[in-house]
Amino acid sequence: MTMTDPEVQTDGAREIARDLVVIPDRRVPLVPNIGVIGGSDSVLVVDTGLGLENAERVLSFALEFARGRRLYLTTTHFHPEHAFGAQAFAGAATYLVNRAQAEDLAGKGLGYLEMFKGLDEVVARRLEGVRPAVPDLVYESSYDLDLGGRTVKLRATGRAHSRGDQVISVDGVMFTGDLVEAGQFAIFPWFPPHDMDVSGTRWLAVMERLVLEEARIVVPGHGDVGGPGLLSGVRDYLRLLRDETWVRRAAGADEERIADEVRAVLLAEYPHWSGQEWIAKGVGCFCTEHALSGGTT
Repeated sequence: MTMTDPEVQTDGAREIARDLVVIPDRRVPLVPNIGVIGGSDSVLVVDTGLGLENAERVLSFALEFARGRRLYLTTTHFHPEHAFGAQAFAGAATYLVNRAQAEDLAGKGLGYLEMFKGLDEVVARRLEGVRPAVPDLVYESSYDLDLGGRTVKLRATGRAHSRGDQVISVDGVMFTGDLVEAGQFAIFPWFPPHDMDVSGTRWLAVMERLVLEEARIVVPGHGDVGGPGLLSGVRDYLRLLRDETWVRRAAGADEERIADEVRAVLLAEYPHWSGQEWIAKGVGCFCTEHALSGGTT
């Protein structure tokens, strides 16, 4: 089955705070929510969309929005729909990310590029000519970006959905990338033995911290912009996924049976959520982490 073309449409951009707009994903797979944040001197773009054409469209929008202000780009994590357009910004914007994400781009970018090209012909066309970009500026754990009268806080969360996740916060607005999805089961990129960096237990710990922050508006990686309830919703989901998986693992059930039973529990709890294919991936991740924990629940 052919996928919907993951096209970014900037004409749907809407202002959610002063001098801050979101280009929404429109619930199209492999289209992220993209942010553009302005200060008196500079503008920060958050995520690029999948491929060069999408990124060039975002760049054109950002340049018009900036009206001569300096341009920066950051990406919430290295996965292709979020970061595989960054090369289009070369020479026009300063690209900054945390060190773990820079290492993901360098070490895993080409592998993800080939994997995504294999998903579908439409996706493969979007990724023609793409190469993982090299950031201009790399920070360790946190970075305060002064846009002129407005400071954006970029913070590496540590390993969760990926090794290099970061959260971008300004004036009560929080961009989470794929740490948070709205109306969708959490995306677990659990592909053993090739990629096992996602950590359910650490992701849950990250969400427990984020819930305590004073976010008024949360921009998820995919899905509708919402309030802080999006953060607690993902925390509660991950906790339920972990507990339902671990209690069955402790009783000696095999992973396939656990996945079937946990899927039934979660679909009953979240009947309207999309992306149920990620439940089994999450179960696989938590089964492995149960063993690493020594089998304690």
